[in-house]
Amino acid sequence: MDAYAVLAALLAAVLSYAAPSPAPSDPQIVAMVAQVSADRLRATDTKLVGFGTRNDFSETSSTATHGVFGARDWLRAQFEEIAKTSSGRMTVALDDYVQPKTPRTPRAVQESSIIATLRGDEPGLVYVMSSHYDDCNGDCTNGTRVAPGADDNGSGTSAVLEAARIMAPHQFRGTIVFAVFDGEELGLWGSQHFANELKAKGIAIAADLNNDIIGNSTGGNGAHEPDAIRVFSQALPAGADIKDVNLVGSENDSPSRELARFVGNIVPQYVTGFQVRQIWRADRFLRGGDQESFQDDGYPAIRFVEANENFTHQHQDVRNENGVQYGDLLPYIDFDYMAKATQANIAALAALALAPQAPPNAQMVLRRLGYDSTLRWKPAIGAASYEIVWRSTSAADWQFAQRVGNVTEATVPVSKDDYILGVRSIDAQGHQSVANYPVPLRER
Repeated sequence: MDAYAVLAALLAAVLSYAAPSPAPSDPQIVAMVAQVSADRLRATDTKLVGFGTRNDFSETSSTATHGVFGARDWLRAQFEEIAKTSSGRMTVALDDYVQPKTPRTPRAVQESSIIATLRGDEPGLVYVMSSHYDDCNGDCTNGTRVAPGADDNGSGTSAVLEAARIMAPHQFRGTIVFAVFDGEELGLWGSQHFANELKAKGIAIAADLNNDIIGNSTGGNGAHEPDAIRVFSQALPAGADIKDVNLVGSENDSPSRELARFVGNIVPQYVTGFQVRQIWRADRFLRGGDQESFQDDGYPAIRFVEANENFTHQHQDVRNENGVQYGDLLPYIDFDYMAKATQANIAALAALALAPQAPPNAQMVLRRLGYDSTLRWKPAIGAASYEIVWRSTSAADWQFAQRVGNVTEATVPVSKDDYILGVRSIDAQGHQSVANYPVPLRER
């Protein structure tokens, strides 16, 4: 058989493979998603708005019913009540430190994030759902003026609290951290402090699902999308070598992108009619979020944000000007939409925390020129088998898959020159991990 015939046969074999199958629906995840309450989300967000301001610089004037630390103490008490339903597996703590004065801030300020940790069966697998509870109006350094923060970020904080309430009674393979950070509006301070501490301790984070501005279904341009949410993910992981990225074509396969693909496939399976819109960048222009703190420390992280934002109701002093209402106020929140966004997070977070570990140390073995591809990896925690997935270099998502059994090396008749390949773990119940992109390894 000549080379053209061999190539044609291999191409026919590739095209004969089926698209990757979704993991079987898990009744436990279905039940958790169904428990999300729009009314409870409304009550939480209303309580947060009721503190008048959650600006960082209101900390010295905070009381039980006012200011950033009034909100913090209430949130901490809520998490502590939730922890009572976890059979001792959830602990609640504050991550406190003093943030020094910066060129854009008037003074040093105490930062205080709330960290609720739901211990899993495998402590080495850690997943984070995050938000920030601080807010600001037209001046993010003014702690005296009203700053309701209903959408930015009462919405994300309400979602994290709701997810913790629903998930705490359940047991997971992975440990889940429910984090509401302080200091996001002034430089991602709380999340940077937390992520840096984890990195210094050598604690690996498998994923951060950050929620920031997820409560409004109608944009300032009039666009109304009650059944879509955006997920932002960065292209290049921290420390990536551009030359290597260009050589192997991994610019769309960072750990954060693989996490985004996983979430995009899981969410519609459990939240009917609700779609994830993949945005291939770290965040919006002129904006940022706590997911970047995790990405900067080398952890996979993504950001959930509503499909269409209304900037009249973000970072604005509350006022009526020329007949236009400004301010981040409760009447502009769609709590049914927020409930769907919360369901999307719970589905993705539960699917991650129930799944086996993604195959560690995935490698593309380069021994010779050829028409196939060999992948190798280390055994993954909880894996019963593995699946190699692939797509054309111009495709956004995985197109083909082949189960290869409980092995740590496999060859598929797919050209490594023409396709992007990955490998993922599958457990005995069918839960699938995030796919790992293999690092090229030349063998002589």
